[in-house]
Amino acid sequence: MTINLSEQHTIANKYVAQLRDAEIQKDQMRFRRNLERLGEIMGYEISKKLRYKTIEVETPLGVANATVPSDRIVLATILRAGLPMHQGLLNIYDDADNAFVSAYRRHHKDGSFEIKIDYISCPNLEGCTLIIADPMLATGASMHITLKELETYGKPASIHIITAIASSNGLDYIKRKHPNCHIWMGDLDDELTAKSYIVPGLGDAGDLSYGSKLQE
Repeated sequence: MTINLSEQHTIANKYVAQLRDAEIQKDQMRFRRNLERLGEIMGYEISKKLRYKTIEVETPLGVANATVPSDRIVLATILRAGLPMHQGLLNIYDDADNAFVSAYRRHHKDGSFEIKIDYISCPNLEGCTLIIADPMLATGASMHITLKELETYGKPASIHIITAIASSNGLDYIKRKHPNCHIWMGDLDDELTAKSYIVPGLGDAGDLSYGSKLQE
């Protein structure tokens, strides 16, 4: 299942437009907040796909029946760019378990690159609903390798990927490699540069959220 929020007229389109806007991007706090808002919106939309159970809630005047999610939720993110969207998800699923993956591109002189995983902190994923955030789904390589690494922690009952901007190439790649994943995106772009940046995209989400990378 693939859901492109830009195909609907909702407030999410405003946040995506502001994320893309080169002038508005100069405000790091606003950029982070807009990614967080998208995380909140996608978290709410995902809640419609969860399993539910009925519970009794004791009020000051009696007992009310309520339906609440019965799924065990695990929220995962690819550091560092995914942190604002992760926070948006955490605002919705405030009692969820959390997983963090440190991944980066190692570039070669010929223009190619490989994805390296530095660190993973993850609970048992067996039978859970896994929601993983990464604001840019460019080639899909980082997401694919991350999902393969997370498989060692157990098999989730369902997997939801959320991203602000996806490329057509990255989307097709993930759909081929992980056909059972649900993919939620703010918008879809067709072009990738030679260095695998999405066009028109929005730039480097990590740098725009937290400042330029430290020099190595």
